[in-house]
Amino acid sequence: MSQYVLNFSDINKSSLAEVGGKGANLGELGRIPGIRVPAGFCVSTRAYADFINTSGAFAALLNGLSGTLLSPEQLKTAGKQIRDHIETLAIPSLIQQDIILAWQETGSQLAYAVRSSATAEDLPGASFAGQQDTFLNVKGEQQLLDCIRKCWASLFTERAIVYRQQNGFEHDKVLLSVVVQQMVFPEVSGIMFTADPVSGNRKTVVIDAGFGLGDALVSGIVAADLYQVQGGTLIKQQIARKETAIYAKPEGGTVNVEIAGERQLVPALAAADAIRLASLGRSIEAHFGNPQDIEWGIAGNEIFILQSRPITTLYPVPPASGDQLRLFVSIGHQQMMTEAMKPLGISVLKTLVPVGKSRPQEESPYLQEVGARLYLDLTDLLGYPQVRKRLPELLLNIDEMIGRAVRDFISRDEFQPSLQPDKKVEPAWLTTAFPTIFAVFRNILYRDNAAAMEEINGFIERQIHENRTKLLAVAGVARITEVQEILSSLIPTVLPRIAPYLGAGLITYKLIAALSQKWVGDAQELGDISKSPTGNVTTEMGLALGDVADAARPYPAVAAYLKQAADDSFFAGLRAVDGGAEVLPVLLAFFEQYGMRGTGEIDVTRPRWREAPTALVPAILSQIAGIRPGQHRLVFAAGKKEAELAADRLLERLQAKPGGFFKARCMRRLIKVHRAFIGLREHPKFFIVQNLAIIKQVLLQEAAQLTAAGVLAAHEDVYWFSLQEFKTIIATQQADYAVVAGRKEQFSNVAKLKPPRVMTSEGEIITANPGASVPAGALPGSPVSAGIVEGCARVILKLEEATMQKGDILVAPYTDPGWTPLFPLAAGLVTEVGGLMTHGAVVAREYGIPAVAGVDNATGKIQNGQRIRVDGTQGFVEFIE
Repeated sequence: MSQYVLNFSDINKSSLAEVGGKGANLGELGRIPGIRVPAGFCVSTRAYADFINTSGAFAALLNGLSGTLLSPEQLKTAGKQIRDHIETLAIPSLIQQDIILAWQETGSQLAYAVRSSATAEDLPGASFAGQQDTFLNVKGEQQLLDCIRKCWASLFTERAIVYRQQNGFEHDKVLLSVVVQQMVFPEVSGIMFTADPVSGNRKTVVIDAGFGLGDALVSGIVAADLYQVQGGTLIKQQIARKETAIYAKPEGGTVNVEIAGERQLVPALAAADAIRLASLGRSIEAHFGNPQDIEWGIAGNEIFILQSRPITTLYPVPPASGDQLRLFVSIGHQQMMTEAMKPLGISVLKTLVPVGKSRPQEESPYLQEVGARLYLDLTDLLGYPQVRKRLPELLLNIDEMIGRAVRDFISRDEFQPSLQPDKKVEPAWLTTAFPTIFAVFRNILYRDNAAAMEEINGFIERQIHENRTKLLAVAGVARITEVQEILSSLIPTVLPRIAPYLGAGLITYKLIAALSQKWVGDAQELGDISKSPTGNVTTEMGLALGDVADAARPYPAVAAYLKQAADDSFFAGLRAVDGGAEVLPVLLAFFEQYGMRGTGEIDVTRPRWREAPTALVPAILSQIAGIRPGQHRLVFAAGKKEAELAADRLLERLQAKPGGFFKARCMRRLIKVHRAFIGLREHPKFFIVQNLAIIKQVLLQEAAQLTAAGVLAAHEDVYWFSLQEFKTIIATQQADYAVVAGRKEQFSNVAKLKPPRVMTSEGEIITANPGASVPAGALPGSPVSAGIVEGCARVILKLEEATMQKGDILVAPYTDPGWTPLFPLAAGLVTEVGGLMTHGAVVAREYGIPAVAGVDNATGKIQNGQRIRVDGTQGFVEFIE
């Protein structure tokens, strides 16, 4: 229509810069067959920019939001100053003319909804749900212009400012369009998710419905009826008590109306309409290519779609082919590294796994990258009856929640058709495993194990030296191929050598526990028996770091230096301070032995301690301040003594029982084997980590050559490619930076998501079924944002009276978009009303804080300052004291 106004029919997904995310989505919705969208137009971002540019003071006011982090009070003041200033500006006449002309053509006699649409809103990576203002039932020219100006001003509400800061958007780079859309006055309205926003199941459409306008649901002032549809079938209907509805007033604006008694429990939505809505939702999802959060209304039996945005909080779906329901478990939760990994880190670990590959250079198909984390597909393994029987119990020892979730999944009806009762383990597997199994029992029963630890350590040293030599002997493509082959060989090399010993150490632990229970009625000595075993590389590393702290403790100048040390001059700078020369040899010895380690060390793209030595400074300083000289060694020795005493006590108790001589003799052997081998439990990972550190060094050497040749802008850019892609870059001397840019953006979007422990190929997050739905004394509610948190309850009835500290748990009647500035402070959320689609639930999921909604009279039952535990996964609140 003009540079300032665009009709919905003139808008599509390429119009984002002109009409923002909401406006672009509305234009796309109108192109979907069978979808009815109320007519309207968008006031473009060009109009906003030209409007703002009429002000000489706006730029200076905007600068007040930049720089240092503002306090809540400063933020409130700065935002109000900008809003007040915008609302005093006159809209230029050319902009007014275009708006009025579009309004007249669309129907000046009609009522309109006026909504903001920012250029950083309703995007795949950030929904910005409810961050700017909406005005309903707007009538007349002056009211329309006033509401448009208020929408522009709402770009600087506290909630919008905080949200941009949290998501890394610059205030002056976000522009605002305004959507002007014909009002629909529905009998029923609500929100529909085309995937379950809590479980993640992509096959489930979740619909919340209430009477009147949908703002009552979105703002959380009323509970909603819940409907779930799968495959054209209504599978769940949960009717809420709907005490309030919002309706339009004849003169404009809206009013809250109380719903009369029995009608409160009347279903808002007929089953047929829920199924009809779900079908429309699937059409919208198919058009946009991802799950959608859709606002809808039904007026006169006609379904109107008011807006649609991507659901940004869903964890990605694992890649899977075919119709079989497949099960995936997180590798990161088992390895204590749940952070997102860059493509090179993913590629290295997939190459490390030797199964399912025809060549060593390939990546294992059993590991899948999902949301920049690795997941293991267990489905084929679960086809074996014995695996189904044993695997959950094994997983319980690794991660209890994973084990319980897998066990629950196996029992599901929808998984049963894929089972094969007669599927047998291949004889070749048994033939391969038998020597190891025999060796385990030999080590338990009669083998002299005195030299086992020394043999294993020597073996690992030789293998490390051999692999380093191989990698230094080649270069270029041949070196990356050697990296792939070494990676594929690590597990087959180390496990057969260590498994007979480590297996014996683990089995004897179980046997000590079981036989203690059987023979003396308890296993009270078991905990002490496992204390301070010899040879544990991780324990030894901790002791060595304690030695560093002891060396530094007498020299205050060393501690002062460590507080301000930099990675690139860490060791050189230490020499220049008083006591540095004495501390340096001890420190260097530690880094010589353990410098290849670091947080998240299974990911080669994460820094090792030798690359970032300051990462150890807090641990060193903490030990200096909190531990006496030599105390770490004394504690270890005391633990060893306690283990010996516990063993003696257990043997004495056994000897007093019938058959005591035989029982004590058996137990003495089990304890001896356990103590000899349990220290090896960290060796396999230590072996792999040492190899990964060497591999990282040679990969970065190759990357440095590519950087010197101008192929890479920086050697760390190689982290965004797989090993196979790395080989191609070396061979062609070309790198595709469009790939890098795309992967960086995708990584940024998924890195903030919380990875689930267990999920299906439908995207459903499997959580373990608790023994009881609600513990005794707990307050039940709806689980709307997963996780568990403990903290101090902060009961707030009115936002303007809010006083919170970082880490408080916010307890409120409900939360609407105005409460957003409190979310960065909150560790958890409890509300009295609300559901999956309400503001508090949506923002809680985006901030990653546990939340429970629908807790009856929460603000009365929970006292201000009381310590509580919020379980947002299962849906209840417990009192800690």
